[in-house]
Amino acid sequence: MNAKTTIKKILFITVWLCIGGGMFTLLMAAITKKNRGLCKDYSISIRGGERNLFIDEKDVEQLLKKATNGSIKGAPVASFNLHDLEHALEDNTWISKAELYFDNQDVLHVTIEEREPVARIFTTTGSSFYIDSMGSSMPLSEKLSARVPVFTGFPAKKRLNSNDSLLLKDVKTIGNYIMKEPFWMSQVAQIDITADRTFEMVPLVGNHLVKLGNGENIAAKFNRLMVFYKQVMSKTGFDKYKLIDVQYKGQVVASRYAGDPKVDSVQLRKNIEKLLRQSVESENDTVVRVLPPVVKLEKDSADTPDPSLQDKPVSNEPKKKDNNDNKSISSQPAKQNKPKPAEPKKVPKAVMPKKEPAEDENGGYN
Repeated sequence: MNAKTTIKKILFITVWLCIGGGMFTLLMAAITKKNRGLCKDYSISIRGGERNLFIDEKDVEQLLKKATNGSIKGAPVASFNLHDLEHALEDNTWISKAELYFDNQDVLHVTIEEREPVARIFTTTGSSFYIDSMGSSMPLSEKLSARVPVFTGFPAKKRLNSNDSLLLKDVKTIGNYIMKEPFWMSQVAQIDITADRTFEMVPLVGNHLVKLGNGENIAAKFNRLMVFYKQVMSKTGFDKYKLIDVQYKGQVVASRYAGDPKVDSVQLRKNIEKLLRQSVESENDTVVRVLPPVVKLEKDSADTPDPSLQDKPVSNEPKKKDNNDNKSISSQPAKQNKPKPAEPKKVPKAVMPKKEPAEDENGGYN
């Protein structure tokens, strides 16, 4: 290696050291300025919760002041632990996520993502709470009441077991779906949880009950109900059918009776099974089937049941002979002696009076 090459290397290293030293100096100066800088202002933006604002800018400002133990404006930038402040904000019930940062003008930017309730649940003991889109419970707010689907009959337990968690998941699924559909948000008055942990929808318009089953395929079930509304109830009225069952794939079962303890439940089950056997289920098609009037017990025989579901009456007429063997199937009924008709009374014939002999001109009689 000659002297010329060595000099070039030394010069190259010297230049890079100067550049690196200059950059380091600038960086240290910026850091020093930043540490000595004061918070000039702050900006708060809240996302999510378009329908319900349970937290506003004043609430976030109070949380920040509480976390920093003082005012925000004028405080040294270095005194803000942004990571700890984010966690402090996220501990709030109504905040799902928080992000904080300073820009080059020493302005603090606070971005809040609010938790949004999708259902309000009433337990069997009367207590109430919200759940958000993730299925987490939320307390009620003193500011306002959220306009969300209402569910009743949830088990009142401090600790939920696996079955309760599955039920809460179904509530979240149904609530999320209804919240995204304006029509159902207006039509659904409340949804009751039954003893067997299925769901029954009570509509706002119409005097009927809708059986939804569990929370699976809830979009398809509401779609079948919409088809039934359009094809049947738009013509018959919303009060004709008292019970509408959309649990079964590809069909709707409707009845004019609902919740009547006098209804023969065994016959009702047979009716539904009969419809199920007769229907051809399709993956994409929806078949609307209307259940005939439910057969009542004998004491309710005033209501005319479906003739196809009743036993045929026993006839007193003689049965016809079978053409195959020409033998009588049943014996002829006993002949009955008919009473003889009363003889008409004899009416005497009219008797013509005897004709007197005519007197002639001479005073004699012919």
